[in-house]
Amino acid sequence: MLHNEGGSGAPIVLLHGLMGSAATWRDHLPWLREHGTVYTFDAAGHGRPPLDDLSTEAFVADLADHLEVIGEPMILIGHSMGGLHGWCYAALHPERVRGLVVEDMAPDFRGGSADGWAAVIASWPQPFADEQAVIDYFGPIAGPYFAASFTRGPDGLRLHGDGPTFVKMSEVWGEKHYWDEWAAIDVPSLVIEAEQTVTPAGQIRRMGEVNPKCTYLFVAGAGHLVHDERPAEYRSAVEDFLAGLASEREQS
Repeated sequence: MLHNEGGSGAPIVLLHGLMGSAATWRDHLPWLREHGTVYTFDAAGHGRPPLDDLSTEAFVADLADHLEVIGEPMILIGHSMGGLHGWCYAALHPERVRGLVVEDMAPDFRGGSADGWAAVIASWPQPFADEQAVIDYFGPIAGPYFAASFTRGPDGLRLHGDGPTFVKMSEVWGEKHYWDEWAAIDVPSLVIEAEQTVTPAGQIRRMGEVNPKCTYLFVAGAGHLVHDERPAEYRSAVEDFLAGLASEREQS
C-alpha cells in the first residue's frame, strides 16, 4: 500500500524493513519533504495480507504494481528488506529509478538460519498493554519502531502480521544471493552499514567497492536501525546524497 506523505518535487519512496511498516519512517518525513514528494509503502504481509508467493521476486513485482502511479523516475530509500527490494526493483526497472539508498542490507544470507529468531518472536508477551509497554520490552530504539507498526485492538498492541510468515520471508534470503541484481545497478547509490550489522561481515563494504556509482558509509557504534539510532548522521548522509542527485539533475 502506497501513501503520499506530502512535499513537492522529485518523488522519494521509503521502503521499510522486515516487520516494519510505512509508519516507521514518521520521524524522518519532515526533513525528507524538503527534498521532494515523499511516499511510504507497506509491504505485503505488514498490516495487509501476505502474498501467496513469499519470494523476493514476488515482493518486487507487488512493489512495481504500486509504484505505477508515480509518473517519473524516483529515488528509493530502503532499510534492510526494503533496501533489497529497492535495488532489485532498480535492476528490473532502471528507467524508473534516479537514485538508491540501502541501509544495512547485504546480498547473500545463504547458510544462515532463522530458527533462533522464530523462537524469539514466539516468546513475545502479546498483546502489549499499550505503546509504553512495547517500548519497555524492546528498548528505546526498537520499541518505538515496533510501536509505530503494531496493530492496536481493544486488548492492546499485537504484531501487525503473522510471526511464522515473517520468518518464512527471511528464510527466502537464504536460498539465493542477490549480487547479480546489485551488479545491474547503474544509478548513484548510497549504502549504509551499521557497526552492529545483522548482515554477513564485509558484504556491504563490498557492495560499495564493486559499484563505481556507489558511496559507502560505515556508522560506528550503530545497530541495525541506523536511521532511528543515529538520526543526525543518517540525515546528513542522505541529504548530501540527495543534494548530489539534485545537482546532477540540474546539470543534465
